[in-house]
This record gives sequence, structure tokens and C-alpha cells, in this order.
Amino acid sequence: MNTNLFYIIIAILVIQFIIETVLDYLNAKKYNDPVPEELNDVFNLEEYKKSQEYKKANYTFGIISSSFSLIITILFLLFGGFNWVDTIARSFTDNPILIALIFFGIIMLGSDIITTPLSYYNTFVIEEKFGFNKSTKKLFFLDKIKGWGMTIILGGAILSLIIWFFQWAGTNFWIYTWAVIALFSVFMNMFYSKLIVPLFNKQTPLEDGSLKTKIEAYAKKVGFELQNIFVIDGSKRSTKANAYFSGFGKEKRITLYDTLINDLDEDEIVAVLAHEVGHYKRKHIVFNLITSILLTGLTLFILSIFINNPQISLAIGVATPSFHAALISFGILYSPISEITGLVMNYLSRKFEYQADNYAKDTFAATPLITSLKKLSKNSLSNLTPHSAYVFMHYSHPPLIARIHNLKA
Repeated sequence: MNTNLFYIIIAILVIQFIIETVLDYLNAKKYNDPVPEELNDVFNLEEYKKSQEYKKANYTFGIISSSFSLIITILFLLFGGFNWVDTIARSFTDNPILIALIFFGIIMLGSDIITTPLSYYNTFVIEEKFGFNKSTKKLFFLDKIKGWGMTIILGGAILSLIIWFFQWAGTNFWIYTWAVIALFSVFMNMFYSKLIVPLFNKQTPLEDGSLKTKIEAYAKKVGFELQNIFVIDGSKRSTKANAYFSGFGKEKRITLYDTLINDLDEDEIVAVLAHEVGHYKRKHIVFNLITSILLTGLTLFILSIFINNPQISLAIGVATPSFHAALISFGILYSPISEITGLVMNYLSRKFEYQADNYAKDTFAATPLITSLKKLSKNSLSNLTPHSAYVFMHYSHPPLIARIHNLKA
């Protein structure tokens, strides 16, 4: 074992936990701040009390679950858990690809067994208590089984291909891996709603009527070719509402949650869609896709520099250096860089949200977008007074008050 790298890994895990815990604490201290005057109409007194209780419940649960996760991970490292799993995997085969698949399969299965009770509690206790959960126990476990199936098929195929590239091309494996992941990312962006979403949700075309007429009129006004408007049955899992845009060209579509249609009036829905169209018109979707692909290439290139160093593998306590052990170790060692790139992407995302809001304001109207944002915040019991440091580190969208100030400017 490389003792220095081992303790660096432990230090990274602990430091990340401390930073997140401090951020959560600072954010929790803001829960009882007075609501900004512009947001006084979001909650009445009883609803605001419920919102505070919901945030506090999630805060407590988050501290417990993150502490539990850190303790399990450190104990697994200290007591040679990765070496134990690696030994089991090697007892079945000598093939590096099969060893890696068994290795990650055991780790993911163990992790899922440990974390499922926490996920179950969050869904059927916390979300249930505050009226959000609409999922059944059958649906909860069915989703897990489907998720496992996708991970085994897609994740297993990609992992196998990466290791095969490594065996074939050596340290140049990153170039071929990058090309495959880039093509896969574009493909998924194009066809995710058509291929993956139906495994979990039912999507139906928006029925003819005044809402569809208004959406189509707006799309025609701004020169946005739109043939696919779908409604997704999000209400079978949660009361929380959403809408999203996906795909390019003939495959582009707008998807509305049925909860969104129930919660908002027609002008508010069109305003939300105008915001989504703004993302498309301002090239945010293409930018995010290209940036994601470039960051993946950077990560793979750095991985290729260190992957052949046995010390990277040995840092997590395995007896035999391997590609799959190095992936685990590298993933942790690289995480501080990921945090930095994540901060940059969150900053850009918040900037893009303002731009999309402005597009909706300029091409439709500001007032229905403001009222829709208020309703969505109310229905999700969102935090109206987040701490600025927490926003900086975690928010991909600006806080509600900042968006309203921007729309009124």
C-alpha cells in the first residue's frame, strides 16, 4: 500500500465532508431569516412553518446520511475492503474485464444494500410526511430494479470497452474512450426521452386545446419549430412539478409534468416554456454538451497519465495493481478538481438561467413567469432565504428572490 496516497485519500474524504457540513450548517442558520418583502405572497404563516419544518427534516437527514456514508467509506478503506472485493473478483476469473465487472458489481450491490434503507426513509417518511410522495413501495423497488438493469447493461458495456481500449492502445486509451463517451453523450441527449424515459414514466402528446394552441402560437412567434409536446406522469412519484427540453433537430421536444399543468395557469405554463426555449435559442444546451465532453476528455487525459502507476491502485489497499482499482483511487484523488469545475459550471448555469428568464420576459412576459416561479417554490417548499455560500457552491439556478429582481429590472 502507498501510505502517503492512502492518507491523502482519507484527508480528501474528511475535508470534503467538513466543507459540506459547514455549508449545510450555514444554510440551516438562515432558515429562520425573515422572508424578503417580494416573497411575502409565496407562503402564508402555516405554509411557511411547514416549509421550515421540511427544510429542517432534510437538514437533519442529510447530516445523518452523509456521516454514515463517510464512516462506512473510511472503515472500508482502513480494513482492506477493496482488497477483499478484489480477491473475490479474481477468484472467479483471470480476465481483466470480467474481474473489473465483478469488482464494481459487488461494490455497487453492497452500496445499494446499505443506502436503500436511507432512500426508503427519505421517500416514505420525509417526503410522505410533507405530502410530496406519490410513489408506492412496489414502484420504488421496481425503479431500483430498472436502474440496476440500465447500470449493468450500459455501465458494464462502457466499462468493458474502456478496459479493452486500455489493453489495446495503452495510455492512448483515453482518446478512443473519449470518442465513445462523446458519441454516447450526443446520442443520449438526442434520444433520452424516447428510449430511457418510457422505462420509468408514461409520456403522452399534449391534447388539443387552448394550452396547446397558446404554446404553438408562441413557438411560431419566436421561430421555434416544435412538433413534439409531451406530458409526463410525474404525479405517480411526486407532487413536485417540472418541465424540460431535450433533443435536437426533428428529435427536439418539450416535456411538461402533469403536476405542472395542474399547478399553473396557461399563461404561466407558456412562460415556463418560453424560458426553456430561451435555453435553446441562447445555445445553452449545446454549450453544456460540448463543455461536458471537453471536461470528460480532460479527466480521461489526466487519468491516462497516472493509470500505469501501480501506486495509484495500491493507495486503496489492493494487493495487485489494476485498472479498476486505479479508477477508484483516481476518482477520489481527482474529486477536488471536479469540485472546482463544478463551481464554474454552476456559475455559468446560474448565468444561463438569468438569460433564459430574460428571453422569456422579452418574447412573452415577465409577470406570468414570476408568478409561476413563486407557485413552484411554494409547492416544493423551497428555501426562500439560502445562504450565499451554499448558493455559490451548490445552486445551478439562482435563488427565487434574485430571479424576481432580474425579471423586474
